[in-house]
Amino acid sequence: MASLATADICDAHIPLLNNGDVRVLQPIFQSYGTCRAFSGPIVTLKVFEDNVMVRELLETKGEGRVLVVHGGGSMRCALVGGNLGQLAQNMGWAGIVVNGCIRDVDEINSCDIGVKALATHPRKSNRRGVGEKNVVVHIAGTIIHDGEWLYADGDGILISKTELSVKVRSLL
Repeated sequence: MASLATADICDAHIPLLNNGDVRVLQPIFQSYGTCRAFSGPIVTLKVFEDNVMVRELLETKGEGRVLVVHGGGSMRCALVGGNLGQLAQNMGWAGIVVNGCIRDVDEINSCDIGVKALATHPRKSNRRGVGEKNVVVHIAGTIIHDGEWLYADGDGILISKTELSVKVRSLL
């Protein structure tokens, strides 16, 4: 799925930004993976230092969706590693946003998906299988609903209530 530039979206949709239908996440995420710009409908997941449900979701067909993982902002372990990055690529996910850490950065950087995370950490997570999917999460100053749309690139991450387009103006 082609991605729109977040700056162009902001410029083209000022009324939606002003009324909150399009929201900008605080600029706290680092970029990983070969796909530096990605977009798609959101699947939300809320876990804490436990990646069992992350794997379970990434084992399903991604169909161009973006997994948004609210990991509580934990800096004590990684929720996504190289194996999950490869799994996400193979299953057709457009990207992953982790409010927490990832690991195996060299492996993730070779995957053809987009990944945004707060930082990296070498320690793996627990495996208890505790968490909630398809729930409202609050990440980087923004409330995110399952089914909304995410647009990410080098300039930032946007959340939209609906799929967006940008009209291209002719220079003629």
